Amino acid sequence: MAPMADVQSYLLTSGRYRAEVASTGAGLRMLEFDGVPLTETWKVGEKPPLSAGLVLAPWPNRVADGTFTFEGTEHRLEITEPSRNNASHGFVRRVDWTLVDRSPSRVEQSVDVGQHEGWPYRLTVTVAHELTEDGLVVTATAQNDGDTDAPYGMGFHTFVRVGDVPLDDCALEFSAGTRLQLDPVRNLPNGPSVPTAGSDYDFTEPKSLKGIWLDTPFSAELPDPDGRARHYLRSPDGAATILWTDREFDWVQVFTADPAKDQAYPDRGRALAIEPMTCPPDAFNSEIDLLVLKPGESWTGTWGMEYRAA
Repeated sequence: MAPMADVQSYLLTSGRYRAEVASTGAGLRMLEFDGVPLTETWKVGEKPPLSAGLVLAPWPNRVADGTFTFEGTEHRLEITEPSRNNASHGFVRRVDWTLVDRSPSRVEQSVDVGQHEGWPYRLTVTVAHELTEDGLVVTATAQNDGDTDAPYGMGFHTFVRVGDVPLDDCALEFSAGTRLQLDPVRNLPNGPSVPTAGSDYDFTEPKSLKGIWLDTPFSAELPDPDGRARHYLRSPDGAATILWTDREFDWVQVFTADPAKDQAYPDRGRALAIEPMTCPPDAFNSEIDLLVLKPGESWTGTWGMEYRAA
């Protein structure tokens, strides 16, 4: 891959955790615990494969045909996924963000979303990555700087791993109550959400990922008592990488990078993304969990990661 110009990289440390965050797309390039990698990574200055670690805003996933109607006005976005005729993953994952604040354990970056084809709304998005002794905490904020209501959605394209254990040797334990049915050709909703209990999509108990392929949105409807939903990627020895979300990120897209689907993760082959999202695919049309920010209004959500030893 060709290098990307002027990419900054911020190293964070706290206790036994170490992370690195890039300026392009505010991407989480690396998270480690005592040298054990908890995320997939890429070389600084190169395009992150499969959008690994990048922020997806002002919508995650896809908008069908790049078209949506909001408060009576039809908008036509640029088609960025021509093979499926969709507008994909928003505007901010491939641009450099502005540094707002920096300390040894925390970096905060922001971006002016800007006005684009089919997008007349003025939004500022801010993301802070912070390491604590308990792990990574990501705090995201969006503010409407315009004078009209604005639709909004957000996601993070986070790949998780448990050290160097191959994905097929791992098990997934996943907090979800329903999954949204998708058309397998365009990856767009083609039916209502259905319960996961008792189905092939039930991961409430650890299930081996050997031979499993997913590109599926789930609603995180089974939070722990503290209000967080937790998802575990477990290695055979019982160690686990945990991704948690608060109730602002009530959706997660689980995606398997797979050579058999012509989507291998470089130097890893099969890899797993657990993507916190505020809304499901095509929410600009379905309006399912779509955020609407009034002029001057802001929104905040958090998610994070931690490691649990065997």
